Amino acid sequence: MSASCGHSHDFDGSDPVFRRILIVVAAINIIMFVVELVAGGIAGSQALKADALDFLADGITYTISLVVIGMSLKTRALAAMAKGISLLLMGLWVAGTTVYNLFILQVPQAHLMGGIGAMALVANLLSVVLLMKWRNGDANVRSVWLCSRNDAIGNVIVMIAALGVFGTGTAWPDLIVAAIMSGLFLMSATQILKQATAELRSVKKPHNHDHDCAGGHHHHHH
Repeated sequence: MSASCGHSHDFDGSDPVFRRILIVVAAINIIMFVVELVAGGIAGSQALKADALDFLADGITYTISLVVIGMSLKTRALAAMAKGISLLLMGLWVAGTTVYNLFILQVPQAHLMGGIGAMALVANLLSVVLLMKWRNGDANVRSVWLCSRNDAIGNVIVMIAALGVFGTGTAWPDLIVAAIMSGLFLMSATQILKQATAELRSVKKPHNHDHDCAGGHHHHHH
């Protein structure tokens, strides 16, 4: 395990230490998904449920990433397609249930929302710290890091929503945040699907490979 090999810029994740860390991070995410989903149900918070799906999306993403590390580009692109489609479905689900909740307008329990939001933030920051060293990998590895970073932002927004609910005594802050999150899911989904389709096309046409490489490794921010 030489230091130089771990720092190569197109690191594809095949370091055993990285794999172990990914397993830990995937586990943290799946546990938090369950916690937030249950808490979201108890607190009646749409934003918490949306955030829970965020954890689920990552748990799935990390698990897929673990499985496809070191496999062919085609397999990795197909895995990215699967990620994109699951995000798309989550975005639509959050959007749909949020619209449905607009008609009920039950006021969520702010203290529970804020407390779980804070717990979620700690879980994500832990993931970010664990993954920090590997943040400049290929698209697969990088997406893992970006996901955790974006989630930390999501958790902060949930806590702000909890304050808003507490301050106004209405459900609006909660629903607005859930709507924003569903928008983010849908945006990420379209970006992932675009990149994956491009990668799959490049696999189908081998002679286009040069122009594909010139395009660089897609380092765009979600």
